[in-house]
Amino acid sequence: MRTTTAEKLVQLQRNPSNIRNICILAHVDHGKTTLADALVASNGIISQRMAGKLRYMDSREDEQTRGITMKSSAISLAVQKDAQEYLVNLIDSPGHVDFSSEVSTAVRLCDGAVVVVDVVEGVCPQTHAVLRQAWLENIKPILVFNKLDRLIMELKMDPLEAFFHLQVILEQVNLVTNELFTTEIMAKTSSADGTESEESKALSHDWTIQADDEEEERNIFFSPYQGNVVFASAYDGWGFTINHFAEIFSKKLGIKKEVLQKTLWGDFYLNSKTKRIMKGAQSKVKKPLFVQFILENIWAVYESVSVKRDAEMTDKIVKSLDLKISPRDMRHNDPRVKLQAIMGQWLSVSRAVLDVVVDELPSPLEISEDRVEKLMCSQGQSFLSFPKATQELKDAFVACSTNDHSPVILFVSKMFPVERKMLPQFKQRPLSEAEIQQRRDKTTRRMSDKFSYCCIIIVTTSQEAAVLDEGAKSANGISVDIKTVSKDTTEEPPTVFVAFARIYSGTVKKGQKLFVLGPKHDPSQVEEGTVRVGQSVVDLGAQEHITAFNVSDLFLFMGRELEHMEEIPAGNILGIGGLEDHILKSGTVSSTVMCPAFTDLYFDASPIVRVALEPKHAGEMGHLVRGLKLLNQADPCVQVLVQETGEHVIITAGEVHLQRCLDDLRQRYANIELHASSPIVPFRETIINPPKTDMVNEIIQDQPIKTAKTKEFEDDEEVIETGLVEIYTANQKCCIRIRALPLPEAVTNLLEENVNLLKTLHRFNRAKVYGQNSDVKDTVSEALGHLKSSLSKAFADEGKSWTDVVEKIWAFGPKRVGPNVLLNQVEGYDRPSVWDIQSSEGLFRDFDSSIVGGFQMATLAGPLCEEPVRGVCFVIEKWEYIDMSYPRIAKLSESDSDPKLVEEDITSVELSSSLEKSVTIEEVEKDVDEKCRDGDKDDDNCEEEKDIPNLQRRKEYGPFSGQIISCVIAGCRKAFQTRPQRLMVAMYKCNIQATSDVLGKLYAVLGKRNGSILEGDMKEGSQTFNVVATLPVIESFGFAESIRKKTSGLASPQLVFSHWQVLDVDPFWVPTTEEEYLHFGEKADSENKALQYVNAVRKRKGLKVDEKIVEHAEKQRTLTRNK
Repeated sequence: MRTTTAEKLVQLQRNPSNIRNICILAHVDHGKTTLADALVASNGIISQRMAGKLRYMDSREDEQTRGITMKSSAISLAVQKDAQEYLVNLIDSPGHVDFSSEVSTAVRLCDGAVVVVDVVEGVCPQTHAVLRQAWLENIKPILVFNKLDRLIMELKMDPLEAFFHLQVILEQVNLVTNELFTTEIMAKTSSADGTESEESKALSHDWTIQADDEEEERNIFFSPYQGNVVFASAYDGWGFTINHFAEIFSKKLGIKKEVLQKTLWGDFYLNSKTKRIMKGAQSKVKKPLFVQFILENIWAVYESVSVKRDAEMTDKIVKSLDLKISPRDMRHNDPRVKLQAIMGQWLSVSRAVLDVVVDELPSPLEISEDRVEKLMCSQGQSFLSFPKATQELKDAFVACSTNDHSPVILFVSKMFPVERKMLPQFKQRPLSEAEIQQRRDKTTRRMSDKFSYCCIIIVTTSQEAAVLDEGAKSANGISVDIKTVSKDTTEEPPTVFVAFARIYSGTVKKGQKLFVLGPKHDPSQVEEGTVRVGQSVVDLGAQEHITAFNVSDLFLFMGRELEHMEEIPAGNILGIGGLEDHILKSGTVSSTVMCPAFTDLYFDASPIVRVALEPKHAGEMGHLVRGLKLLNQADPCVQVLVQETGEHVIITAGEVHLQRCLDDLRQRYANIELHASSPIVPFRETIINPPKTDMVNEIIQDQPIKTAKTKEFEDDEEVIETGLVEIYTANQKCCIRIRALPLPEAVTNLLEENVNLLKTLHRFNRAKVYGQNSDVKDTVSEALGHLKSSLSKAFADEGKSWTDVVEKIWAFGPKRVGPNVLLNQVEGYDRPSVWDIQSSEGLFRDFDSSIVGGFQMATLAGPLCEEPVRGVCFVIEKWEYIDMSYPRIAKLSESDSDPKLVEEDITSVELSSSLEKSVTIEEVEKDVDEKCRDGDKDDDNCEEEKDIPNLQRRKEYGPFSGQIISCVIAGCRKAFQTRPQRLMVAMYKCNIQATSDVLGKLYAVLGKRNGSILEGDMKEGSQTFNVVATLPVIESFGFAESIRKKTSGLASPQLVFSHWQVLDVDPFWVPTTEEEYLHFGEKADSENKALQYVNAVRKRKGLKVDEKIVEHAEKQRTLTRNK
């Protein structure tokens, strides 16, 4: 029976000091949803017997089928402790790595977290991930050790072994938190030691002072005596903390409760003679207090109920604990039911966890100023740089004020899809007595009118028949005007979106007008008066980021249900209706436009698996497009795009995530049958230094091996040497020499790790070129300086050939931020440095942007299979024009002019020696003016000459700029192809836990899919192996199912994207040496994996594939066999 009503929850919402916003975080299958069931059952929403079986927070059908949580869902619970009533807003989050984005949406809205760890499996990869996410969002966690029953029933541990096992797991968890804390402190101390202005030094905090005291303040470590650790078995319904047993034994032993709290966990024992607690239990071979007073009692209950099934002993335990167990439970044949009844009454898990939540986790009033500034300030932005009105919002934020005059500030972490029929206003509800009586009277009146109508004599004239027809309608109680019925009535969509949000300040009310602030919203523009408010996202221009809306509905989340609300004060988690046209995935909502946009959510796993979609029937393409829009809004991680080929593509985090997205499209959003392509896995193309060994590990002594591809360029005049080409534009007016080199791996990794910083650098460089405001914050300058010094060090470590190349960097690519570099080594061309974003010393040569544009396009699609290039450095060594008056080139190239004119104008002039030698457009204009002044002013040629510079004012967009772009693209590709080419594959890091019985089968599946084993250590005190391996993403589809089949469900992998790895096989390799012929055969019949991948990608993209239609045709093949 439900013990909490909506009215009671509304009252609790008005007291922020007694509100706790928490989320449950854990690795997959560690018991989050089972624990959530136990907490929900404490409010009578579900039965205690069904807790752990119902999975109440998993409302989707596929969640129930697979047995994993796929979305974050919230519920509000009322908790009573020491005559105080509290409101706990609980969010259950997924543990599968494919849905880690849902964890990010949950963590942002909470002040505390319940981290669940399976005591058998221990600390797993997602445990690391969720602890890191909680740390980055500055929320306080508590720890729950779950599944202690497995230590008793499965691993058959005795209490002492279990105690040591728990100590080891606690140390592992604390090691993770210590790493996070150390990393943060080192980052802040290093930034404090860097070069800073006097003002920033005064404002910065000295993190090196009293670091130990700060550790104590923040309670970064978990310890049972601190009260932030719960020991539990959620499925059996029991749990406890040290405080619970300290209170019990303080009365029995006469020892102070505070002393027992500090000594029940640790190396302490009770001296039976002196009745004193002593230290050194392990050295004196004594039972620790935790074993003697706690674990042995729990083990005794399990042994009597589940192991020996001793009825007498069970009755004795029930009486000694003073429990009231129903006779039905005591007579039940299933010992688990009896065990749950006893342990649930003795040590209720819901009471243990909720007490720790109320005592240890902070309320909304305790939000720190550091967290407020981190939420309001994006990367590279200082809180002090905001306008004064924006800085004043911090006080309302920290105070969590609920007054009407306080500004409303809330953050939407995701858009939550809900079926329209599940909304409170459309759900069936029980009728009141008055409504039942009203319906009864209406039915009686309708029946009496129908009876009286049947007694009327029917008139046969058509006019009177029409009157009777109309009377029949009114007699039957139907008051519908036929003329008003419209055939064009549009059906409302079956799915609506509710914003999943947290209110930080003010009170949001139904019908209230609020502003939605886009991610690029800048409050400083409001002061300048340059802000326009749109009615939806569609109305906004390129530089407009604010829309206004009226709150149509307010909801309170109750698991699978929604409760309608009129107003919700600050500090609560809520649902908001009416935001479908204003927010795509997440956003900031406020009653004032001076509020800054909140920082973006942190996503631990990035989407990598692509699938192209098309409807089964071409006429349903519109349904697919609408369905993809809804899917993009509903899923915080999925990416939806239309490729250049016109294909509609979705990008997902993994195989399970992909299947869920396809099911949602088919059953909820598009409601059509779909065809999905095989997964489109990304590759990268790169070059390497010439290998020193061949395919049979023989050392290459003479010349490097030449493949069929490199032999194509032996007679090419444009190829000077390996990796160096000299190429001319189509009209032979410009010569460019390009060298391709493999970039050091450390540099490539640095560039990939600092993509956001490179975006900021490009933004400031572009603002400088176009004369826009390019004021740089101190934090951005420091970050860029640190990146520059890191790149210099990484280049210097690779040898003298890379000395001083950082200042010569021309651009990064592709898309201006990629892991490839364009270097400027053109003699005499001293272009402005890409790092110098505040001053513009030096001049850009004409068509400089064309060189950069060609480099960007060349690195975006490599020559192997049009995949992006990674880890390649292109060096421009020569850039010459072969014409003094090159502004005329466009005209000459368009219309093949008089040869005499060409001969007169063309002179070979080398412009790479000095920038001053290059002829500018202004000089050509001056020369033409002098000619026209001295000669005949009416000459047609004079007018034609004057038009030439005017045509060339937009030279970057003219035909000559296009020729330079094409020339650079061709040069980069050819220089790339003359080097040893390699394909790079995306790699998953695979974590699998399996017993020794199935270890061989596990290794066989990994080997078949080209996986590599990194670790395979056995866990202490168990027969479980923790296997860590790498697996190509392209080989991962169906891998989890194959593992489960081969191991009979005893092993289940967790796949997380790890890195890019070079496939060390030349795609164009053929055997050349005797050893290779002997090993691989004359035709090298063994399959070349790199060539297979390249051909598969080229086929998908419609590119040319050099593949034989008939293979091995020497021998006749017959269908019958000679007998």
